[in-house]
Amino acid sequence: MAKEKLFEEFTNVSSKEWKQKIQVELKGADYNDTLVWESLEGIKVKPFYHNDEFENNVAVETQNTTFQILQDIYVHDVAKSNIKAKDVLNRGAETIRFTLENENISIEELMQNLPLENNKYSFYLPFLSIDFVQKLETFALQNQAHFTIQLDSIGHLVKDGNWFENLEKDFDQLNTINQKNKIPFLSINTTSYQNAGANMVQQLAYALAHVNEYFNRIETIKQPITFEVAVGSNYFFEIAKLRALRILFNTLASAYNHKLDCKIVAVPTKRNKTLYDYNVNMLRTTTECMSAILGGANEVSNLPYDAIYHKDNEFGDRISRNQLLVLKNESYFDKVDNPADGAYYIEILTEQLAEKALALFKDIEANGGFITQLIEGTIQRKIKESADKEQELFDNGKEVLLGTNKYPNKNDRMKDDLELYPFVKQNPRKTLITPIIERRLAEKLEQERLSQEQ
Repeated sequence: MAKEKLFEEFTNVSSKEWKQKIQVELKGADYNDTLVWESLEGIKVKPFYHNDEFENNVAVETQNTTFQILQDIYVHDVAKSNIKAKDVLNRGAETIRFTLENENISIEELMQNLPLENNKYSFYLPFLSIDFVQKLETFALQNQAHFTIQLDSIGHLVKDGNWFENLEKDFDQLNTINQKNKIPFLSINTTSYQNAGANMVQQLAYALAHVNEYFNRIETIKQPITFEVAVGSNYFFEIAKLRALRILFNTLASAYNHKLDCKIVAVPTKRNKTLYDYNVNMLRTTTECMSAILGGANEVSNLPYDAIYHKDNEFGDRISRNQLLVLKNESYFDKVDNPADGAYYIEILTEQLAEKALALFKDIEANGGFITQLIEGTIQRKIKESADKEQELFDNGKEVLLGTNKYPNKNDRMKDDLELYPFVKQNPRKTLITPIIERRLAEKLEQERLSQEQ
């Protein structure tokens, strides 16, 4: 259907005329110095965007914004996890993702009496086992269940510093799983890049280089691939980031004759979350989930406001889930297909992020590929350089976290509330590569405040 042109009876005003008007209002101040700012990605953001500066719409293949509310459950006690899954499904969750700590877990016991027809279940496996994947597939086929497995050997290498076994054996097993099984099994976990301080161009390029290693090393991937993405608080940039990811993936996948669209699972970042004035975390995660939905995420898993210092608890989970329920059922965020389509600012951001990420991806491939650059330490060094720039902005007060480095409540006391250690943990050991370490912006400041608490 042709797009209806509105307000045709009004005289068109060109971008040049708008800029001249703004220049008059600035009373001699320089337009570029005053109103144009540059992001950490090197993108210059203008105060307005006009269609006469915009040549083509960016083609983003988003299915729709009917996102699924994803609830994460870490399986330590199978019976309790089963009870929790039933409970959260009754309270609004639509998809469950089980994180399994080992392969000795009974699938039958875990899935006992859970509704299978209209609900989807994901299984994040921090281990690599052909037999266990086969058990999941057998259960899914016998019970007509909608299962997705999240396996990521490269992601494990990124976070842990080592393969599950070694490069050759890991990919031998992944190839076997690809040949034998029909349910989706391959996941690209990109959250470590964002949580460690990579800028958005790096996040996109590393995601692309990450999945390209699988395309090169696994013969004819037959199932849809899942991307897990961390979303920050730069609202419009994050919308554009997810849109750019889908464009870049489809471009790369077509080169391998892989015609299946990817699935994007979005989670709020941990990098900007704070220990003090922790209720502000709810505001941050709300806008981050909004960006994820508008950017075309298929599933969204919210981060509880107290996740960095409290153990998993019913209240935190319920509040985080209710945030998504409000966005879906009261704010109607799932009712419009591709809502960012035609928004000049977002379209141009999408295009610029995609172009810069593609250039960086090509540079990675020209210099040995993603795994080689991880082993050489190039990826880690680049992320650290980006993280240091952002950390400097935070330390100088230019990157603001309300309640932490601006308008802090000096009477806040947190020392007695810590159930989890909220800072980077040191675990010296021998690894193949230097792991990519996730680090929050506020850690140093928070450690200083904790040491001064009476």
